[in-house]
Amino acid sequence: MKKSTNLKEALAKKHLIRIVGAHNGLTARLVERAGFDGVWASGFEISTAHAVPDANILTMSDFLSASLNMVTAVSIPVIADCDTGFGNSNNVMYMVRRFESAGTSAICIEDKRFPKVNSFISGRQELAPVAEFVGKITAAKNARIKKEFMIFARVEALVAGFNMQEALRRAIAYVDAGADGIFIHSKSKSPDEIISFCKVWKARAPIIVCPTTYSSLSESAMQRLGVNIVIYANQGIRAAIKYTKDILDYIRERGIAGLESKIATMEEVFHLQDMHIMKDQEKKYLRSEVGTTKAIIPAAGADMDRSLKILLEDRPIGMLDINGKTLFQRNIETLNKAGIQDINVIVGYRGENVAIDGAKIIKNPHFKTKGIMHSIISGLDSIADKNIVIYSDIIVDQHLLEKLMRREDDIVLVVDDTYKKTHLRNKKLELVLTKMRSASGIRTIDVDKRNPIRKIGKDLSAREAHCEFIGLALLSRKGMTSLMDEFKPAKGMTAASFADFVQYLIGKGHEVFAHEVTSGWMEVHNLGDYKRACSIFS
Repeated sequence: MKKSTNLKEALAKKHLIRIVGAHNGLTARLVERAGFDGVWASGFEISTAHAVPDANILTMSDFLSASLNMVTAVSIPVIADCDTGFGNSNNVMYMVRRFESAGTSAICIEDKRFPKVNSFISGRQELAPVAEFVGKITAAKNARIKKEFMIFARVEALVAGFNMQEALRRAIAYVDAGADGIFIHSKSKSPDEIISFCKVWKARAPIIVCPTTYSSLSESAMQRLGVNIVIYANQGIRAAIKYTKDILDYIRERGIAGLESKIATMEEVFHLQDMHIMKDQEKKYLRSEVGTTKAIIPAAGADMDRSLKILLEDRPIGMLDINGKTLFQRNIETLNKAGIQDINVIVGYRGENVAIDGAKIIKNPHFKTKGIMHSIISGLDSIADKNIVIYSDIIVDQHLLEKLMRREDDIVLVVDDTYKKTHLRNKKLELVLTKMRSASGIRTIDVDKRNPIRKIGKDLSAREAHCEFIGLALLSRKGMTSLMDEFKPAKGMTAASFADFVQYLIGKGHEVFAHEVTSGWMEVHNLGDYKRACSIFS
């Protein structure tokens, strides 16, 4: 249903419609999420946001652009405050076509002479002749395409110092000319003028009020008076000005320490921006040169080196802080830079303490009894053209990921033969035997040769093995599908590691290839590794 239809139908129900002023898409969205019925694209707020007087300084294009941003940002009706119509009847006809096309539900024009000045400014408040304004209303009605698009007439007689009879005379003339409703304005601090007008108006047409100065008039009283729409036209921007000024004063005097609790969180801002929607759309539609991509980070296990036990009492290893960013966050950012936005992190041990941006968290309640393969499968809510599996205790660089993503094989494991040259670790390595021994230590050119893996596992001896599986793998859509299909019927494999299951696949005849590296990654297995990582990212 069109927003203009929504407004028309809401008016027909005779309940009080609550509208709040805004000046851009963000403030309009705040209005909607606060539960109000519609947005007033306020001329005062739009002018204030441009730091110019509300006195027809801005052009129709400025108002139209701001209104379009609001319409795009919300699903509730937007009523555009169009001042005096930006000129004569010709300008009004052009204006109506543009604002209707932009998706606003209604426009409101006021019966002042151009250029107008804000109603709350003392001095010049000149009214246009009734005949001239009637001509504008007639022109506006003739210019609209859909009958649901509404034309409201704002009566400024009370603001300009005229009596109730003049306000009533003008309002009747405007409704007779085709106005869909009357916005009766007053700058009195008492609601008496508005109450008197409503009583003599006798519901000839929908009535709109704006209690900027007469705040004592309650909404229940408005309904008893027959008011159809109330506009809270400028409280939002006035609050923003005051609070922004207070915060800036705070920063000037104290800096930003202690400020976070006084301002919106980044997460709140992202939510207002619909960042979550954008990320979901990226997962569905964003394509790179390698097609759709996905990353799985299995991080459910509780195994840890004794040297890290104190640091990991309340968090998994991926939540270790490495100079201001967690291990998780560093890898997520690297994955993003490599074009991978769809990322699932599977948590178990201390999963309640995992907090990350840019990835979906999936809980594995069976992490104590089932292995890493179970975590990987449980984290597969979808299969992409290229799927990365990355262990939670390693850090990789962008170049390594990008090079790996260009591989065309269905199952590729990243391996490194420098493990024999590094210090001994209190950990059984997942060693790999390849068809061809690595050319490490010899000057060569990396030509991405296809080197099949013959064996993999912790039981492989260092004498027999050629290299170490680092905890990073690439699977094509076909490769990941094979992994899932083979895991379902595999007996006794629910506690299997990823390496064990790859060996199972090799035994079933699946081809698995090695991607050989000697740099571009590091693990964080013990306290020494952790200190080295912190020094690298310092």
